[in-house]
Amino acid sequence: MLDPFYLICGSADLLERLVPLGVRTVQLRVKGLPQATLRDEVLRARAACAAHGATLILNDHWQLALELEIGFVHLGQEDLDGADIPALRRAGVRFGLSTHDEAELDRALALDPAYVALGPIWPTLLKKMKWGPQGLERITEWKRRIGALPLVAIGGITPVRAPAVLAAGADSAAVVTDIATAADPVARCREWLAATREEAR
Repeated sequence: MLDPFYLICGSADLLERLVPLGVRTVQLRVKGLPQATLRDEVLRARAACAAHGATLILNDHWQLALELEIGFVHLGQEDLDGADIPALRRAGVRFGLSTHDEAELDRALALDPAYVALGPIWPTLLKKMKWGPQGLERITEWKRRIGALPLVAIGGITPVRAPAVLAAGADSAAVVTDIATAADPVARCREWLAATREEAR
């Protein structure tokens, strides 16, 4: 269901540039946009993913996913408080959930998600977090707890670190900043694809 390389893009522009390279799993994570602009971003991302056979996961905006028939959303723990999980289930929309500690993992597993995400594995520049780095050992522990359910690792991962993340038990290694801030995002994305596909073989 999920590719070992889980790309997270902050704009449809970046997504449209990178998905044609062979990206199979991509999350659109856009913040603070007016509704009309947000809608346009999602429609563009949906079209690009459909054209290239990639799975699109929409971050946070579950109502828009229902409206635009996006089949997959990602929800943080704070998003769960307001999300209509029964409505998502009725519409057949799958959802992945962020976790950072035992209590959040228990809450996530009770909702039968499509996958569980764990982070930050290493220090991350994306946002300030109250949790310290989880480390590779926590990946192994989480995977033992969740069994066959896919596990996504996120936070401070690079192409060099990705094979160790997958070897520790993660099914996917997610990336935001390492590609978004690269001097050449296309070249960096190709490095990620090579590192994760090689490990997955």
